[in-house]
Amino acid sequence: MTQTHSEPTFEALMAEVTAAAGRFGHREHVHLTWLAVRRCGVPAAVDLVSDGIRRTAAKAGAPQKYHATVSRAWVELVGHHAAETGGDDFTAFAERHPALLDKRLLTRFYRSSTLAGPQARNGWVEPDLAPFPWRAHP
Repeated sequence: MTQTHSEPTFEALMAEVTAAAGRFGHREHVHLTWLAVRRCGVPAAVDLVSDGIRRTAAKAGAPQKYHATVSRAWVELVGHHAAETGGDDFTAFAERHPALLDKRLLTRFYRSSTLAGPQARNGWVEPDLAPFPWRAHP
């Protein structure tokens, strides 16, 4: 679903998610990503979420916490499942896709050594254990 009015900002999405939850853990990160995908589509959400995390980490004095591959992979995974199910209720979405609430989900697709490498931290690296569901061949 593409938004027809102005694109959301990372800060606005974070405020929306934390207002409901009162915290910003993994579930809230997935919620923010789901909102971004639904409001502006996957390609724009990759940029929105990645840039927002990069800026937030830098402001917190921890720029090393930003990880390019992890950020994009999560947006693509959430976007894939959001496109599959539709709907406007994040709780229902999360209940339908509980694997997204597992912080370790990316270990199904990537070796830890791959994600730890500088190429993955600084740019996009394709999964090296299993393809993403939308790229798997029957």
